[in-house]
Amino acid sequence: MLTHCPYCALQCGMAVTADGPGITITPRTDIPANSAGALCQKGWTAAELLTNGERLTTPLLHGRPVHWDTALDHVAERLSHIRAEHGPDAVAVFGGGGLTNEKAYLLGKFARVALGTSQIDYNGRFCMSSAAAASIRAFGMDRGLPFPVTDLAEADVVLLAGGNVAETMPPLVRHLTGPRLIVVDPRRTPTARLAWLHLQPTPGTDLALALGLLHLAVADGLVDEAYVASRTSGFEQVRTSLATWWPERVERITGVPVARMREAVTALAAAGRAVVLTGRGAEQHAKGTDTVTAFINLALALGLPGRPGSGYGCLTGQGNGQGGREHGQKADQLPGYRKIDDPAAREHVAAVWGVPADSLPGPGRSAYELLDALGTPDGPRALLVFGSNPVVSAPRSSRVAGRLRALDLLVVADVVPSETAALADVTLPVTQWAEETGTMTNLEGRVLLRRQAVSPPANVRSDLEVIQGLARRLGHTFDADPRAVFDELRRASAGGTADYSGITYERIERETGVFWPCPGPGHPGTPRPFLDRFATPDGRARFVPVAHRPAEEETDEHYPVHLTTGRVLAHYQSGAQTRRIGPLAEAVPEPYVELHPDLAEQLEITAGDLVLVSSRRGEGQGRARISDAIRRDTVFMPFHWEGANRLTNPALDPVSRMPEFKVCAVRVERIG
Repeated sequence: MLTHCPYCALQCGMAVTADGPGITITPRTDIPANSAGALCQKGWTAAELLTNGERLTTPLLHGRPVHWDTALDHVAERLSHIRAEHGPDAVAVFGGGGLTNEKAYLLGKFARVALGTSQIDYNGRFCMSSAAAASIRAFGMDRGLPFPVTDLAEADVVLLAGGNVAETMPPLVRHLTGPRLIVVDPRRTPTARLAWLHLQPTPGTDLALALGLLHLAVADGLVDEAYVASRTSGFEQVRTSLATWWPERVERITGVPVARMREAVTALAAAGRAVVLTGRGAEQHAKGTDTVTAFINLALALGLPGRPGSGYGCLTGQGNGQGGREHGQKADQLPGYRKIDDPAAREHVAAVWGVPADSLPGPGRSAYELLDALGTPDGPRALLVFGSNPVVSAPRSSRVAGRLRALDLLVVADVVPSETAALADVTLPVTQWAEETGTMTNLEGRVLLRRQAVSPPANVRSDLEVIQGLARRLGHTFDADPRAVFDELRRASAGGTADYSGITYERIERETGVFWPCPGPGHPGTPRPFLDRFATPDGRARFVPVAHRPAEEETDEHYPVHLTTGRVLAHYQSGAQTRRIGPLAEAVPEPYVELHPDLAEQLEITAGDLVLVSSRRGEGQGRARISDAIRRDTVFMPFHWEGANRLTNPALDPVSRMPEFKVCAVRVERIG
């Protein structure tokens, strides 16, 4: 059966074949993301997700197996009691960027209609929110790549700030072998080793670096003045704001030599086609929105967005990180990328749902603020979790685990017994990727159909069926057929920024994917939405002045080293899936701490030593890996295990509410 990978936002095409007790994975060649027939190690081993023994296969109530009716009756009764006693906002929902479009849509509807709560957000807030916010204020629209991924191969130069695609989405590297690649990263990652030029800033200083690059573009006469005049607004305010970001000052802040900065911006300006990309390394900061804005300003000054083969884009991370942020599981959002406080949006969606517009709640708390409020006097007392593992993935995760324990009711729907599921009062076993049908929207805004290829375990239900069952017990009728839910999503999204109304399952199958916006059945879809105008009222892209500010937490004598975190090739997100796959667990079996030889010598640490890393929030540990690929003032920890996010800083971006995952101050010492 033709389907797609269960992991990242490339959504590589694959065929899944059940052959007796075994399952075979074969790469497809009709999906542009991996048209060369490439898969990464995670994709090749994805069949083990369907066969490994650590699978939830029966509902659990306080750890005891129960029938589905018993579990759902209990959840519905407790939700009704808590809502009656404390109000609808005493119940919360936490979704995930890996859920299909149908699930994300129905989860948002369930929260607002069946529960009447404003308290819904999702783990994609931790991934894409800063790039999304910056794109909306610059272009009027957020679509990760506003061009097909194949355009990257046609570029002459690509600047990638804060992304390690050689490990996080390896098939994408095939699209980056042609351009001269400039990588911005505090580590010499596998991606940086492929680069023509590597800029290695101090963690937390990407914004200063972007300002320095733009200052050089202006000072060296590299601005595309004709493009700026005809297609943008606000440049003069940005030009003025750059006066204090002269290159030598930026070098002192970032550690990146002026000569390398000039080399980078000159290459971008001289290219016939150039692309600026950002990833989580630039975005997961308390100033992430401004950092992305600064890179967008650079791209606009060089005349890149809206030109064929050029532009700005962000590399969406989770499998449905794009679609998951479009259809209502965000705290401030309704389907079609509508704002929940927009009266016209409320009227439209309420009409599709058959409820009064004034019955819909307003905006709720963002992801970390929601998790941090759980079990507090003014916060939710019950939480339903779908497709997320915040005990591992949230910042200051020890506190988050404590908040989960303080709840009157925690319900987790998952495939495996994750760390979050271990704390649940009720655990609901659900289907996964190849056991169900649904749509995914990949990093380029292409809506894809992930088809069911195998039968799920006998006592496992889909998330849609779980939501339907709870809604029915709360007095509401929801559909659980994926195609029917998608057709309702199409109606709800019609006229919105992310308009899916012209997309059908049949059309996706026929065309192997359709780009949104697609406002009608005769519409061809929109691979490149900015060629003629941007999605702003006047059609012009907007420059926005920004200024660098230090990391929320700087190093001092007690915590003298920077910590940065990220992913490794063998694992994905919180590791709940990949740590259970034999070859992946064997490749990287445990967390580690990467540090420079000079720092290791100073701390009397040798390779393989067990190392304790402490921040103001908690402790984590791992085996030492000594490498000159990292800066002397920085250590790196992968976040696929409990530990790294016990240390990270929950300070939030004022616009996107993104936590500062990518830099905090730590102390490092050898254990024993």
